[in-house]
Amino acid sequence: MNEALRRAMANARMTDRELAERCDVDTKTIGRWITQAGRVPHSRHRWAASEALGEEEAVLWPGAAKRTVKVGADREVVEVFPYRSAVPASLWRTLITRADEHLDFAGYTNYFLWLEQARFGTALRRKAERGATVRFLVGDPDSEVTRARERDEDVPLTLSTRIRVTLAELDKLDGAVDARFSDGHAHLSVFRFDDDMIVTPLLTHSVGHDAPTLHLRRHQNDGMFDRFASHVEELWKRGRPVREEPHGQA
Repeated sequence: MNEALRRAMANARMTDRELAERCDVDTKTIGRWITQAGRVPHSRHRWAASEALGEEEAVLWPGAAKRTVKVGADREVVEVFPYRSAVPASLWRTLITRADEHLDFAGYTNYFLWLEQARFGTALRRKAERGATVRFLVGDPDSEVTRARERDEDVPLTLSTRIRVTLAELDKLDGAVDARFSDGHAHLSVFRFDDDMIVTPLLTHSVGHDAPTLHLRRHQNDGMFDRFASHVEELWKRGRPVREEPHGQA
């Protein structure tokens, strides 16, 4: 939710329809600006909204203002969150919906996505059917790395249980998406959606939703985005298929 925009509209006593007319957009677009926190309008629309509401653009869309002044490697950092649980569910949904070519889910369990995203499996199947590459890297529930992390986390809903939930959900997709086991990302989760990425470095004695999180967007060659993307590619090459091919087939 873009609370700053919502408050500015309330203070200006301006409805969605009225702001839409001032910005020359559809009324539904205004609704998406309000409800989808990660959504940033085109610059001309931001300027029009700022003028109509009598508010600074940097207040309504601080992320856009930051990107316009960044010139170094950190310009690929869209936003930071102290906890993964602080990332709005709407941002995840927006990134998943917008991605057309690459969707990589390199979280050790990926468990939370099935809980937080309604009809997540259906969305993945549709993406795959439309030609997108959808891949999952998950930890092996029976590996020593998983057991060591379980001891470190020390929570009732164990890591191996969360992994098995994801594996069961992937089974329901009947091979529509690819999945491989990997232990190389036990302490770093990377989720790619075309040129956007969510990165979560896991801290000791904490579960994923308590870890600091970055939202990245690709703006340069061999920048932060590309470095993490290369990391995922290497893990994928080394990974072991979750679904073994029948004997005698390639």
